[in-house]
Amino acid sequence: MQSSEPTGPPMAAVRPPTVLLRALLDVTEEFERALGSELTVNPTDLHAMEHLIMSGPLSPSELSRRLGVTSAATTTVVDRLTALGHVRREPHPSDRRGIRVVASEASTARAMGRIMPMIAGVDAVLDDFDEAEQAAITRYLQCVVEQYRDHAEPRTGVAPAASR
Repeated sequence: MQSSEPTGPPMAAVRPPTVLLRALLDVTEEFERALGSELTVNPTDLHAMEHLIMSGPLSPSELSRRLGVTSAATTTVVDRLTALGHVRREPHPSDRRGIRVVASEASTARAMGRIMPMIAGVDAVLDDFDEAEQAAITRYLQCVVEQYRDHAEPRTGVAPAASR
């Protein structure tokens, strides 16, 4: 009979804020799934839309770079988003051979209509804390972001999990 217990190294006891950060990551994924469902897009397409909404028009090659996918995969993403009316291709203003991918105003408004109330609600929570508490929260979150960045860096000399 096999055990259903995890076989990895034992987890160290973590404090409540660390547990809550995990919950925040989980609920962020739930929010993104709900937004993707509302816009009828998959996670990759939603990620592309996020870049286009936040950065403005992008060349297909820049969108490929940001998504971390091939140019062929990006073409497929842009084709799907175009068919849904979320983006359009337009000529690049300074390179007559180039094109840019532009998020539609209607899709941007729909996405922001869902995102901005959530952001405003999260920001309003800070009103429950005095300046010193807000400074501590800010410092803590800055350190958490630094930890994530440090651990997001590719590790050199480590074989990929599939080849071990």
